[in-house]
Amino acid sequence: MSLPLLPIAPAGRQALLARRIRLLVAATIAYNVVEAVVAITAGTIASSTALIGFGLDSVIEVSSAAAVAWQFAGRDPEAREKTALRIIAVSFFALAAYVSVESVRALISGADAEHSTVGLVLAALSLAIMPGLSYAQRRAGRELGSRTAVADSKQTLLCTYLSAVLLVGLALNSLFGWSWADPIAALVIAAVAVKEGREAWRGDTCCTPPLAAATTGGCKDGCCD
Repeated sequence: MSLPLLPIAPAGRQALLARRIRLLVAATIAYNVVEAVVAITAGTIASSTALIGFGLDSVIEVSSAAAVAWQFAGRDPEAREKTALRIIAVSFFALAAYVSVESVRALISGADAEHSTVGLVLAALSLAIMPGLSYAQRRAGRELGSRTAVADSKQTLLCTYLSAVLLVGLALNSLFGWSWADPIAALVIAAVAVKEGREAWRGDTCCTPPLAAATTGGCKDGCCD
């Protein structure tokens, strides 16, 4: 169910939250640009579809964050929300499609990737950094009542899952030669991406502000924890 935005916070607090979201989005974009370049380069050198896919996911992360930045750059962010949500949803669907195709192709071809120290380090760094960015943006987005900020935080959280998949896949491939581990796990991530894309498209992005939940008799979107 698509819930209405509830501007509970005072105007000054809303402006502070909007600035915080813009800063978090800028940090996400900057990190993902670097991540994309490193991952795609390292993946090409090591012939790793997982690393290349991870780099392309970073490109999608940038498009999602840019949609939020575009929304909050306007005088009336709420007026741009629907369009921004659709951009984020399409990003999820594109990611799911790419990961699915590449995973199936890797399983069928049995292609073996070479060991990549750069890939392992990059996956570990992303696994450490992305949860904090996602949590901070989700918290600010919920308090502000911004569906797009919360949807983008889910995109960042999905990158965390992909980081874990990439790390495990590269490690298992390097240690045991289990080339099938990464594409199987990636298919699970693709299913999650489809789910998150559908929720973003419908606007079901967990945006009831905490104070609104308290004043309306409880959390109506299951996201107040």
